[in-house]
Amino acid sequence: MSRPTLFLTIGLPGTGKTTDARRIEVRRGALRLTKDEWVKALYGEQHPASASDVIEGRLIEIGLRALDLGLHVVIDFGLWSKAERSALRQAAADRDAACELRYYELTAHERRRRLDLRQLNNPEATWPMSDEELAGWDEAFEVPTAGELDGSDPIDPPPSGFSSWEEWRRDRWPPSVA
Repeated sequence: MSRPTLFLTIGLPGTGKTTDARRIEVRRGALRLTKDEWVKALYGEQHPASASDVIEGRLIEIGLRALDLGLHVVIDFGLWSKAERSALRQAAADRDAACELRYYELTAHERRRRLDLRQLNNPEATWPMSDEELAGWDEAFEVPTAGELDGSDPIDPPPSGFSSWEEWRRDRWPPSVA
């Protein structure tokens, strides 16, 4: 059996993350964990931020357990911050698993076009997203470096106040809705 791999999809809405995650799932026999599918199934048209973070955390824990069992895993929910990606890179390393980052980038115009088509053709699988939300997300997104993507950059130490990435991860992705 090959060394398990944690695949991280990185990008803003509408860039093709889930499409590629489905390809990885089939080609590599990976467990695909797509947050939006879970949020949609549990909350329908709502998209509560607190529940979203908890669902991400639960999916990460499932994914890490699957890595422990020797399975390939795809985490499919954007991972906008370097800290999120670093925490997951470290979690993979702690399990002697490979980690492959996949970055998806499109122009704002093309993302808007794709999101409009998705809303029109598959509204049960998505939520409306305003231009203002998209612009705010563009501002919040931390573009990964080339070294982060190819694995040549070392994993940064955890942020101040955290003794480990595991501690940071459990804080970032809480175990329940408060």
